[in-house]
Amino acid sequence: MRNKGISALVCAGLTAGAAVLATAGTAAAQDGAAQAQTRAGSGRADTSARATAEDVRERLEKIPGMTVVSVTDKEGYPFYTLTYRQPVDHERPHKASFTQRLTLWHKSTDRPTVLYTTGYGIASGTTAVTRLLDANQVSLEHRYFLQSRPQGAAGDDWTKMTVQQEAADEHRVTQALRGIERGKWIGTGASKGGMTATYHERFYPEDLDAVVAFVAPNDKNNRDDSGYERFFETVGTKECRAALNAVQREMLVRRAALLPKFEADAKANGQTFEETLGTTDRAYEFAVLDQVWNFWQSGSIDNCATVPDAKKATDDELYSWSKGHGLSVYYDEDLGVNSSGPYYRQAATQLGWADLKFKHLKGVRHYPDIYQPNSVLPAAMRGTYDNATIADVDRWVKTRGQRMMFIYGENDPWSAEKFTPSHRDSYRYEVPGANHGASIAKLPEPQQSRVIATIKRWADVK
Repeated sequence: MRNKGISALVCAGLTAGAAVLATAGTAAAQDGAAQAQTRAGSGRADTSARATAEDVRERLEKIPGMTVVSVTDKEGYPFYTLTYRQPVDHERPHKASFTQRLTLWHKSTDRPTVLYTTGYGIASGTTAVTRLLDANQVSLEHRYFLQSRPQGAAGDDWTKMTVQQEAADEHRVTQALRGIERGKWIGTGASKGGMTATYHERFYPEDLDAVVAFVAPNDKNNRDDSGYERFFETVGTKECRAALNAVQREMLVRRAALLPKFEADAKANGQTFEETLGTTDRAYEFAVLDQVWNFWQSGSIDNCATVPDAKKATDDELYSWSKGHGLSVYYDEDLGVNSSGPYYRQAATQLGWADLKFKHLKGVRHYPDIYQPNSVLPAAMRGTYDNATIADVDRWVKTRGQRMMFIYGENDPWSAEKFTPSHRDSYRYEVPGANHGASIAKLPEPQQSRVIATIKRWADVK
């Protein structure tokens, strides 16, 4: 039950400390004014499509609820760090609000714009789609993550941490900025970011001209995880699968000898478990359960040669290899409101998780029900699962989605349960041998050329 995102993707580029700035007016008033700004901006004649940094800043500052925090240079183009006032509850926009953090890398008002969602905090990198199209890029921080968490009591109201509320956030941002960036808009993201872009498209299909989602899981029925089970029964070679399963089992067989090593590491790193998993023994078992998943998520079949012989390896050899190959530690400080906890809240209530059976671990597990997201959440953040929204998104993508592309990795466990696109100018590709870092660049020909041509056609780029 892993975090749906590569750690570099989650953590890269989190800009430090932009103050949350209050903005006059209610969110409802902002909506009307922003739409008026969009209409006015669309009719405005630029002396040059490549407006100056000050021209764009002036337009941004005229958007109700938008604050320009800073302007820097990125590769010769202005890079704006912004905050935008959003309703905590879009169904009650006159009540509590919060400031959502975003960035805009502006090149030209007539270039395409890529809306980049990580599903977590802001990432400072430039997406492959942005590079391909020489596009502007808007990067948006997901609500309840990092600096985009509401203040006060609203920040502890996890019922507003939903797929629908975030899609509404993205809708308002898109509407607000379309008056400046008037070219085609393409949504993109990887892993949870790809899911987020897909959810935006489902609930506001008029906002984006296309979506390109990478390694986006689709757990449409959390009671049926046969797709994940089949993955672990077929990935790699029979010999590699057997060796990994043997190491995972041996880690639990030798619990008495290896748990003290785990406890010593946790103490040295200042890691505690009382608020989430409860004890080091539970945390150890949870980490071991995740080990094979992580091996394939971040590694490759080439790593199979490093797997030790579980029966012959010493305690130190077994533990040392595991630490370097997928033994992730889930601890309190990394699981609360200020880190990855909001993701696990979403997984527990809407997104779902891989509820694996671990048949090869029969008889050596102490906690048969531990492998689920509520286990790694503080009590106040736990929730009840309801798959209605994700099942609805799955049906919509399959039957009504248009101009949607999904790119998956053959050896990525998160790619085991995929979105199925419709026949409405929508496509799905799988990168042979790729893990959770599957990309356009790793696609073989002629698929790579087809993908590039399709994205350029959608963006109206020659």
